[in-house]
Amino acid sequence: MEKEINYYTKIRKEANLTQQQASDKMQTISEDRLARIETEKIHITPDDILEMAQAYHKPDLCNYYCTHECPIGKKTMQSIHAQELSSIILQMLASLNTIEKEKNELIEITADGKISNNELPSFARIQKELDEISNTVETLKLWVEQTIANGDIDEEAYKTLKQKLYKK
Repeated sequence: MEKEINYYTKIRKEANLTQQQASDKMQTISEDRLARIETEKIHITPDDILEMAQAYHKPDLCNYYCTHECPIGKKTMQSIHAQELSSIILQMLASLNTIEKEKNELIEITADGKISNNELPSFARIQKELDEISNTVETLKLWVEQTIANGDIDEEAYKTLKQKLYKK
């Protein structure tokens, strides 16, 4: 039986890079280190992931690492996957419409600062919907990062606009 290809090898190959070419694009990952990461002889670090994500133009590599390798991320984060912008927006609108309907129920459930056993099913359902909204927001952020990595959004202009908005 053939061994499954290492995920990081797969991503590098999808970027059409040899180990040498990939290493040349990164500042701290030598060709030898990359080979050892890809053969799982050493553990990959968050710094390695950041460099690889940039070199391969794959910002979703960070989410993959956090949800598959990091013990904290495995417990606290959801895996997100690249999607078309129209799909993301439709998911967001559907989730926002649902939560708008449940807003008053959430207020009633939490008004006394406690969640009773009979309120628990409704609260869990609403929390699931909030988690879906959060996941959709993260997917939209990933879409923006990927679009920047592809060169379709001016990164500096985007950062400048965001800084102005967050100062208000």
